[in-house]
Amino acid sequence: MSQHTEVPGAESAAVRDLPEPMPLRRMVGPGIVAVGIGMAAGEIILWPYLTSIGGLGLLWLALATLVVQLVINMEIERYTLATGQTVVAGFSRWWKGWGILICLAGAFQYVWPGWATSGSTVFTYLAGGGDPVWISVAVLVVIGALLTFPKVIYRTVERVEAVKVALTLFFLAVAAVFVISVATWGEGAEKTVTGFGRIPDGITFTMILSALGAAGAGGVHNLVLSNWIRDKRYGMGAHVPRLVSPITGREEAAGGDRYAFPEDEANLARWRVWWRRANIEHLTTFVLVCMVTIGVMSLLAYETLFGRDDLESDPSFLRIEGEVLAAEVGEWLKLLFFAIAAVSLWAAAMGLLDVIGRVASDFLRRYYLMGSARWTEARIYLAVVWAEIVLGSIILLAGFDQPIALLLVSTCAASVVTLLYSVLLVRLNLRDLPGSVRIRGVRLAGMLVAIGFYGFFAIAMVVTQIRDL
Repeated sequence: MSQHTEVPGAESAAVRDLPEPMPLRRMVGPGIVAVGIGMAAGEIILWPYLTSIGGLGLLWLALATLVVQLVINMEIERYTLATGQTVVAGFSRWWKGWGILICLAGAFQYVWPGWATSGSTVFTYLAGGGDPVWISVAVLVVIGALLTFPKVIYRTVERVEAVKVALTLFFLAVAAVFVISVATWGEGAEKTVTGFGRIPDGITFTMILSALGAAGAGGVHNLVLSNWIRDKRYGMGAHVPRLVSPITGREEAAGGDRYAFPEDEANLARWRVWWRRANIEHLTTFVLVCMVTIGVMSLLAYETLFGRDDLESDPSFLRIEGEVLAAEVGEWLKLLFFAIAAVSLWAAAMGLLDVIGRVASDFLRRYYLMGSARWTEARIYLAVVWAEIVLGSIILLAGFDQPIALLLVSTCAASVVTLLYSVLLVRLNLRDLPGSVRIRGVRLAGMLVAIGFYGFFAIAMVVTQIRDL
C-alpha cells in the first residue's frame, strides 16, 4: 500500500520506491522521438534556406541552441523522473492558467499545417505534379488514423520517428560522400568558430527567432518529453499507466498521479543511475543527431545554392537544390532527396499532432474532467488530434497554404513559448522537488543562461518589428 508524504510546495504525493534503472539500450526512444519530430522544418527547410542566402555564418547559433535545449530538456525530464507527473501538470498545480496558456500556445503553434504542406509540396516535385493542398489534407487524415488505432500510441510514434531518423541519416551519409567538398567542410568548421556572435547580412531577427524554434525541438514540443518518458517507463513514470487507444487498448494514462520516493541511500543510488543514463540517451539520440542533421543539410545547401539570385522564400528552393544534385551526381540522388524530405516532413506532422494531443489531454483530464467516465484521457487525446486535423484542413482549403509563412508563424511562437516555460521550470525544480534531486549548481546556471538566450532574441524581434512599423 502506498504511503503519503508532503513534497515541498505541492499536494501530498504517494510514496513508492524508485524502480530499478533499465539498461541504457532499453531507454533509447524519447530522444529519437524528439529528434524525429524536430528533424523537419528547421533541418530541411529553415536552416538550409538561411544558409543559402546568408552563408555558413549562423552555424554557431544552431550549435548554441542545441546546447541550450539539452539543458532545458533534461530539466523537463528531471521532474517526471522524480514524480511520474508531467511538467505541465506541475505548473498547473500553482495556477490552472499556466496549463491553459500552454495548451492554447500549443494549439496555435501546431494548428498551422506547415510541416504537412511542406512535405506535400516536396512530394509534388518527386511525383512530377499534384495539388499540395489536397495531398496535405489526405496525409493529415492518414496521420489521424495512425494515431487512433494503435494499442500503445507512443510505440507507434517511436517506430515511425525511428525509421525517419534512420532514412535521414542514410541520406546525409550519401550527401557527405558524393556532394559536399572538403573545402566546404573546412569553411563550415571555420565559420562555426570565427562567426560566433555575428549575424550575416540579410538575416532578420524574425528569421532567427523562427530558426531557434525549429532547431531540434521547440515550444510545446519539448514539454512532451514528460509524457514520452512516462510512457517509456522512466523512473517514477513506471507507476503511471500509459496512454493507449480507447478503441484498441485497455489502460488509461492517469496524468494526475504524482509520486515521491524515500530519500534513502538505495533510492538515491538508483536516482543517480537513472539521471546519468537519461542524460546520455538524450545527448546521443537528440543533440548529436540534430547537430549532424542541421550541419550537413546546411553544408549541402551552401554547396549547391549559395550565391544564386533565383531563390524564393518557399520550398521551391528545395526543387532547385534537387536539380543541382541531379546535375552534379545523378537523377537518383535528386529522387532520394525529395523522397526523404517528404517522408521526414510528414513524420514530423504526425509527431506534432501527438504533441498537442498529449499536452491538452493530460491537462484537461486532470483539472476539468477527472470525474467524467466518458471523457477519459485517451478520448480527449483523440478529440484534440482530430480537431487539429479538421482546423488544419480548413486553413489549407481557405487558401492559407504557403509553407514558409506557416512555418514562420509556428516556429516564432515556439521560441516565445520556450522562454515562458523555461522560467516556470526553474521554479518547479527548485520549489517542488526534494533537496536531493532538485536543480542546483551548473544546471541552474544553465537554465538562467537559457532564459537569457531566448529572451534576448524575442526582445530583439519585437524591437525590430516596432522599429519597422
